[in-house]
Amino acid sequence: MVINETLKTLKQRRSIRSYKDEQIKEEELQAILEAGLYAPNAGDQAWHFTVVQNKELLNRLNLTAKQSANQLGIEQLKELANDEKFNCLYDAPTLIIISGNEQTVSPEVDCAAATQNLLLAAESMGLGSCWIFFVLLAFYSSERSNLLNELKIPQGYKPYTAAVLGYKKNAVINVPDRKPNLITYIR
Repeated sequence: MVINETLKTLKQRRSIRSYKDEQIKEEELQAILEAGLYAPNAGDQAWHFTVVQNKELLNRLNLTAKQSANQLGIEQLKELANDEKFNCLYDAPTLIIISGNEQTVSPEVDCAAATQNLLLAAESMGLGSCWIFFVLLAFYSSERSNLLNELKIPQGYKPYTAAVLGYKKNAVINVPDRKPNLITYIR
């Protein structure tokens, strides 16, 4: 079987949770965002990308998400929230929040497709990335309205997914084998 660059990128992409303390280059960010804009969607391209590179705001989002997680009553989330060393953004220098228009057919699916494009584009350029659910808990807090305004998320849009980006601290990443029996053929 011939493995092209796209398939190679798909197979080697991993969730990176350790980043260098260095901001990604603007041209890298723009290329990644453009890849997100070219994701498949239900025809509306009804997403909005919010790029956060301000350290103070990143720290506040982490703390707000942790406070919110503590209130949800889900033990796994509470454990993370109470771990002083846990940073849900893994100290990455860039966060992209992907919001979708709640009035469209499938905003959550569309935002997920856009996020996958962002992650694959980052990997193809040698950058690390990680899909982040935890930070979205900040939008379940009493700070929701303030955050939506501060992050300039358009009216009627909801944050559905998020990803962090940065330069990988470790160059060698373990790629585990895939689980067996995940495909059924009906021919």
